[in-house]
Amino acid sequence: MPKTLLAIGAHYDDCVFGIPGIMLQAVRKEYRVVNLALIGDYSNWSPVKSREKELLKVSTDLAHYFGVEMRFLNYASGRYHLDEETKRAVANVVADVQPDIAFMLWHTDRHPDHEAASAISKVALRQAGTILGNEKAKVPRIYLYDNGPGHTIGFEPNTYVDVTPEWTSAMEWLGQLMAFVRKKEYSELELDGAQITKANLARYRGSACGVKYAEAVWAMSHRPAEIL
Repeated sequence: MPKTLLAIGAHYDDCVFGIPGIMLQAVRKEYRVVNLALIGDYSNWSPVKSREKELLKVSTDLAHYFGVEMRFLNYASGRYHLDEETKRAVANVVADVQPDIAFMLWHTDRHPDHEAASAISKVALRQAGTILGNEKAKVPRIYLYDNGPGHTIGFEPNTYVDVTPEWTSAMEWLGQLMAFVRKKEYSELELDGAQITKANLARYRGSACGVKYAEAVWAMSHRPAEIL
């Protein structure tokens, strides 16, 4: 049976910035890949004022183009936190998707939305079965990802993934999304600020593990590895 990857973020672009290469690599390996954004109501976010529904459609269509299923919950920025409702909402997605591997935001961040999403994701991913009374709602492997130097605080990865083969597509995905938000035509020749930051970070992570471009994550559980 094909395996399933679930990537959770607060906003429409968190996973597309944080781990696009990993998601695309999973698609290439014939995983089912689901990207969940807790925020699905962008009516209070000025860059897409009056275009909030279009943002959801563009995000969903772009994800589909790259082989990823995009889902949104109904929360708005600054208007959700860790409580019984949010835990259950994400746990229901976990139970429905039944991921073999999941990714969530790092817990310490300058953006309150990111910290709230991380706290909710941790409980829902680790205790979905307890929350829902469903023994099948288990996630074998969980990793935390960062959202760049402008947001994430104190992130020290312990796992590196070579995403060089996926790099061109990862940059296109992020660039297309940013172009819509900024009301610009997408151009491969003109990198958006988010693309530049991501490229610098991926090159740095690549230098740390000896490849051209890499994404780095933190494994929640330690596992023995055969090194000989």
